[in-house]
Amino acid sequence: MKSENELNIDKNSSIFIGTGRRKKSSAKIKLSIGNGNIKVNSKNINEYLELEYAVKIALSPIKLLNLDNKVNAIIKVHGGGKIGQAHAILLGIARALENMDPNYRESLKKAGFLTRDSKIKERKKPGQPKARKKFQFSKR
Repeated sequence: MKSENELNIDKNSSIFIGTGRRKKSSAKIKLSIGNGNIKVNSKNINEYLELEYAVKIALSPIKLLNLDNKVNAIIKVHGGGKIGQAHAILLGIARALENMDPNYRESLKKAGFLTRDSKIKERKKPGQPKARKKFQFSKR
């Protein structure tokens, strides 16, 4: 992979921004070159997301490009649950990395990190207890 000096980065803009959404979660990411310090809502990412699985999901674009200790991120996330937030962070980081270096786009796209998952909760229908569940039918 490229070192910090080899990245095609405009020296005037050292912060790269990306936004990610998933279900009800929304994440705003500010990415910069650094030593691997990642803060989510002013907490360490492991402390905030708690689940090791969620942390792996959120950091997968950074792992894919081998930038583990080369980028810092300040993340603001709200809404939804921890897994939805992790997926929102993933998309936001991938978009910020694409802004950082357009050469990363091909590998991020191939891994599916630049595609927003558009599935949302289905609405409740009238005459039913939930979106798809029906009340029990009685013949008599």
